[in-house]
Amino acid sequence: MDGRFGHEVRMLRTKRNIGLRKFAKQVGISPTYLSKIERGEFPPPAEDKVVAIADALEQDHDEMLALSGRIATDLKQVILRSPREFGHLLRVADGLRDDVLDQLTQEVQRLQAIPQRTARA
Repeated sequence: MDGRFGHEVRMLRTKRNIGLRKFAKQVGISPTYLSKIERGEFPPPAEDKVVAIADALEQDHDEMLALSGRIATDLKQVILRSPREFGHLLRVADGLRDDVLDQLTQEVQRLQAIPQRTARA
């Protein structure tokens, strides 16, 4: 365990002046468990709790899940539907600058808005 997730949670929580007990109650875990996560003594919690923590700290779900060493279940399902194609897409896109990834995302969204032609028999 490298403790990065817990360290980030503690930093964001204290930056917002939210006490440990109050925050633990807000995200539905015990204060003792949260304290051990923040100190890196326990691994990050399950996906639903990571998402609750992200919401409470106004952070992006995917970024917090990645910090916890996970990816969102819905992303796994997308990849599993077309593993070869999405695997190839992700490998090709790996290393692109953030602004280029943003442009690529916008283009995909534009393409999704175009009605798809149905195949003629």
